[in-house]
Amino acid sequence: MTRPTVGLRVSGLTKSFGPTRVLDDVDLDVPGGITAVLGASGCGKTTLLRLIAGFLEPDAGTIRLGDRTVAGAGRPVPPRRRRIGYVPQEGALFPHLDVAANVAFGLPSGRRSAAARRRVEEMLDLVELPRAAASRHPHQLSGGQQQRVALARALAPRPDVVLLDEPFSSLDAALREETGRAVVRALRASEATAVLVTHDQGEALSLADLVAVMAHGRFLQVAAPTDIYLDPAGPAVASFVGHAVLVSAEAHAGTAAGALGPIPVRGARDGRVLLAVRPEQVAVTAKDAPGCLTAEVVEVSFFGHDATVRVRVGADDQVDLTARVPATDVPEPGTQVGVRVVGEVLAFPENPR
Repeated sequence: MTRPTVGLRVSGLTKSFGPTRVLDDVDLDVPGGITAVLGASGCGKTTLLRLIAGFLEPDAGTIRLGDRTVAGAGRPVPPRRRRIGYVPQEGALFPHLDVAANVAFGLPSGRRSAAARRRVEEMLDLVELPRAAASRHPHQLSGGQQQRVALARALAPRPDVVLLDEPFSSLDAALREETGRAVVRALRASEATAVLVTHDQGEALSLADLVAVMAHGRFLQVAAPTDIYLDPAGPAVASFVGHAVLVSAEAHAGTAAGALGPIPVRGARDGRVLLAVRPEQVAVTAKDAPGCLTAEVVEVSFFGHDATVRVRVGADDQVDLTARVPATDVPEPGTQVGVRVVGEVLAFPENPR
């Protein structure tokens, strides 16, 4: 039987700690599915999650879960009555309890009942852990397994909303991706609305249905992952999501002229603009290749499957660009190469009104 989806709506949410305003009149509508709140450390992501969970009270604004107002309309609803599951960064499993007792901890039927045992088995199946893991203790599990148990514990009482606070940050890259995919499958199967807080743009774009980009306690853009990446709302979103380098230029009739030469652009009227040049748009060639600018290789970061190369263009009006190159064709720092910008580049007004 399909569960009715319970949406989450945050309106005008404000929170300060002393003189520091951490959240500034925040609005967020989560109709269902998985929403990622993406931002750098200290931007207010975790504070938002703790307000939704009921661990903190807002200074202003309201929080609604479905047709219930749980904060901002008189006395707030306590966390235990909000029907919210919470998965913290490190999982926070009880070390003295085995997996079964951890998963069953919040069940109204008690940890040792037959109903609890059945629910534990269901949850282990849901998060793709063997049922034999029920008798193990947290220290006997890998980091990824611990996070799956933490999710199973959060889902066991059948919450309407699940909040995940940087749940994969302590895992290595391979385990992080594998665990993330397993967690998303479990969340979708549970039909709970989920909010995932992360600073990792790849994680947000690949796992979520909706991405809310946050900076300095406010949302810069809330949209589908493809829209966030391909149609960012402004230069701040473009530079954060996709590591775009912002370059000043003069645009006229769909072409921008500046330190990078004439470049076809989209998204801006004539006048001074900021070009958002992403690494995949910068081609590195031989320094004497036709139609290329000469650049010096400043820095190389090798990742095995590929590398990022920071190059410096120009003598007087210098511009640093980042390019992504195959692992088999990585130039040495200090050498000269040719670079050209490929395709249309997003442009934003340099001084928006």
